[in-house]
Amino acid sequence: MPAPLRLISLVCALLLSLGSTGAVESIGGKDPARAARSVHLQWTAPESEAFYLEATVEQTTPGSYFMACGWSGGYFGIQEVRDGKKVAIFSVWDPTKGDDPNAVTPEQRVELLHEGAGVRIKRFGGEGTGGQCMTDFPWVVGGTYRFFVRAERHGEKTAYSGWIVDPATNTWKHLVTFRTRTGGKLLRGLYSFVEDFRRDGRSPDDVRRARFFNAWMKPAGGEWQQLAQAKFTASRAAWEARDNINAGPAGAGFFLATGGETKRVAELTSAMAVEVTPAAAPRDLPAAAFATSAAATAR
Repeated sequence: MPAPLRLISLVCALLLSLGSTGAVESIGGKDPARAARSVHLQWTAPESEAFYLEATVEQTTPGSYFMACGWSGGYFGIQEVRDGKKVAIFSVWDPTKGDDPNAVTPEQRVELLHEGAGVRIKRFGGEGTGGQCMTDFPWVVGGTYRFFVRAERHGEKTAYSGWIVDPATNTWKHLVTFRTRTGGKLLRGLYSFVEDFRRDGRSPDDVRRARFFNAWMKPAGGEWQQLAQAKFTASRAAWEARDNINAGPAGAGFFLATGGETKRVAELTSAMAVEVTPAAAPRDLPAAAFATSAAATAR
């Protein structure tokens, strides 16, 4: 075959190969996407001292984060890391800018007030800096998992505690309490998300889907309120997939999906609402979470 024809043949084969693997167009539009787009629920809620939520993962793949309880200063959820390994992770950011955790002065670093049994504590960087708590947590697809975050003012700082129900014992486990400088702010900007952190060029072809439901928040000094409204948003990195994302009402909450054959029906930035049956907040929340900490007197 003449050289020009061989070249054309190779180009056609390459294009067919890309098509057969379902290469997903990126937001930037110039190259195939490296990662599935992160999708979020921005819950409609005032500043609060407590945030409770339940989550069920419906589809997963290695390199997935199903973040249940997030706020402007941190987040809490479950991950599938690799080789089927599953963990729970709770992170709180330093009040400083920058991505180098070693560059943060000691007085500006997140403080550790409580370390639960079997957890791993470390500093993190690369997307801001702060403190991270991780523990093995063998969650399964279709299981329902319960998350609870409590915020307590300590003068110009705030202590954030993460609790999760251990499915083996059906009891609450206090994973960690981190404290950071906030000016006394509590939980603001409540949100949930689904994220692809594998980002290897193949991960956009894999579906990640979860439901977030039975969400409640408690204003400081107020009564529990059930959350029934959220806004659908998504990340906008040029190297992420463009259109295979979706969200919508699902029972007493909402679903989020990204990657693979997901088809977008919901409009981005659209406000979504669900009908919730009048009910009381969960009655078995950990009483210890509402006890005044001895550390509250420390500044």
